[in-house]
Amino acid sequence: MSSVKIELRKDQIEKIHSFCDTFNNAHGELINVLHKTQGEFGYLPAEVQEVIADKIDMPVAKVYGVVTFYSFFTMTPKGQHPISICTGTACYVRGAENVLAEFKKQLDIEVGETSEDGKFSLSCLRCVGACGLAPVVQVGEKTYGRIAPDDVEEILKEYL
Repeated sequence: MSSVKIELRKDQIEKIHSFCDTFNNAHGELINVLHKTQGEFGYLPAEVQEVIADKIDMPVAKVYGVVTFYSFFTMTPKGQHPISICTGTACYVRGAENVLAEFKKQLDIEVGETSEDGKFSLSCLRCVGACGLAPVVQVGEKTYGRIAPDDVEEILKEYL
């Protein structure tokens, strides 16, 4: 969990409350509330989780448990262009580790980190369902298939 404390503005708290209200402040709608909130803020820091927990009358630990259980949710800000390398079986066998190593080298970041300029963040995922195109890389919503380490520089240039 990030040790950087953020200060939520009144309008941000009201926005989170409106998301909770949209789903009737129901415990069973927590994932929907988190999804909508992350869509607005880009991530779910502890302070946001506390507001949600308070509004829907749920322990913060339970909210945190859901956020950390599902890989879709993140507690750290993602880069402007989030990069995900598939490390599922087909991609792994076809060299995803080498592609990942090249992204790490060129961006000078590790998995889970964001570049200093805030442009890129790096993550791994288990499967994108495009095994025939292995190894697969996603940048935002765009999917690249049959990627080799030599392709990484060209992919990054598209987003600079």
